[in-house]
Amino acid sequence: MAITAADVSKLRKMTGAGMMDCKKALQEAEGDFDKAVEVIRKKGMAVASKRADREASEGVVLSKVTDDAKKGALVVLNCETDFVAKNDSFVALAQSILDLGLEKGVKTLDELQELELDGVPVKDVITEQIGVIGEKLELAAFEVIEAEKVMAYIHPGNKLATIVGFNKADVEDQMAKDVAMQVAAMAPIAVDRDSVPQDIIDKELEIGKEMARNEGKPEEMLDRIAQGRLGKFFKESTLLEQAFVKDNKLSIKQYLQGADKELTVTGFKRYSLNN
Repeated sequence: MAITAADVSKLRKMTGAGMMDCKKALQEAEGDFDKAVEVIRKKGMAVASKRADREASEGVVLSKVTDDAKKGALVVLNCETDFVAKNDSFVALAQSILDLGLEKGVKTLDELQELELDGVPVKDVITEQIGVIGEKLELAAFEVIEAEKVMAYIHPGNKLATIVGFNKADVEDQMAKDVAMQVAAMAPIAVDRDSVPQDIIDKELEIGKEMARNEGKPEEMLDRIAQGRLGKFFKESTLLEQAFVKDNKLSIKQYLQGADKELTVTGFKRYSLNN
């Protein structure tokens, strides 16, 4: 059967694929649009297979909270080039996936992959877009935080984003944003020293002892010196003990308690494509 320009245009709007790809898909499907869409999708899978060994190190990192600010989510959609990462349609795809995850209340990347976006599972949408764009794409991460209040922050450029949970709903937006930006800027490893994994503590103590030993310090002093360096590590690497970037005379804990003695952070997530 004859494939008209209108048919090709319709399929292109449905899939986002190139004009010639749409024409070939319609010809292969003998004018059946559902089959043509499947052809485009399979083409995407073929491209995905060919590009499996490529590195998808570019992309976008987006975060958002629900209307009641009780839940926040962060999504990472990778691609191969910065050119694609800056494309409005690519950013819109990542945003629609993030919106869907928040709306449906899923908590894991696997659950997100199975959700349907416009009737198509997210994992298949990604595969289709590989065929359309011609680059390896990967939905790399999906993180969720639930708290009395959650604040999201996206650093300009969409390469770094955070979500931070607080134990009280009435924390001021600016204060919450300041902490979310602190997490973005200073990359803490944990909320406080009590939540630092023991293996990291053990490693820092060992490093501290070895440094002191290399400096020629007496063996009997190594443990004490290592403990002192561990305290410095906590101040630099745990959110509540870090110096507030807007006023380094205050720790984040002191900044929060200046507004409410009981106010604290319950958790955070941070993702950066740069480090």
